[in-house]
Amino acid sequence: MLVTSRSYVEYEAMFDLTQLPESVLDCSAGGSSFTAEAAERGVDAVAVDPAYELGQSELVDTVRRSLPAGSGIVDQNQGSFVWHWYGTPERRDELRVEAADRFLQDIAAAPERYVAGALPELPFEDRRFELVLCSHLLFTWADQFDEAWHVAALRELIRVSSAEVRIFPLVVQGTGEPVSFLPSVLDSLEGVTWEVRKVPYEFQAGANEMLVLTRS
Repeated sequence: MLVTSRSYVEYEAMFDLTQLPESVLDCSAGGSSFTAEAAERGVDAVAVDPAYELGQSELVDTVRRSLPAGSGIVDQNQGSFVWHWYGTPERRDELRVEAADRFLQDIAAAPERYVAGALPELPFEDRRFELVLCSHLLFTWADQFDEAWHVAALRELIRVSSAEVRIFPLVVQGTGEPVSFLPSVLDSLEGVTWEVRKVPYEFQAGANEMLVLTRS
């Protein structure tokens, strides 16, 4: 299991966040520090991930082991990544270690913010959150999750949002290849307005766009 620890500043850039609403869900949040830092800013922030079923010691071990594992994906596909946002690999590693520390502190102090669950069925009521964020799951793992799964997952994200869903990135992990079924997935959504919007973040070459879904 890979439990990635992304930082709040990475989320700001990946999702082009300027101001957070009152309630936010980070779906498949892993070891991100986003929920901890959003809560500190007064937001009703909740994270959901299947990894939260793990016991505390096992979760700590999994988060720590995932730090070098994530770098391994980059090393295997060096030609598919650019460094202008991070500056250096060392800076990226620093952000991830800091995020992992913040996450582990917060889940120990406020476990109610961290809910075990997985797409395409989330344990939340309809329209529970104003904003739903999904980082590096949908489309990223299109080589493992098929089109039908993506349609079900998107409908579930829309169900638990009262306003907007943002998804990043829109390319396959590692290689950065486009997702062949993205257009047909979007065509299948009813009652939803969608937009592909550029963001001020790029790590995988060409992965600088997010999908924004809003209720029609």
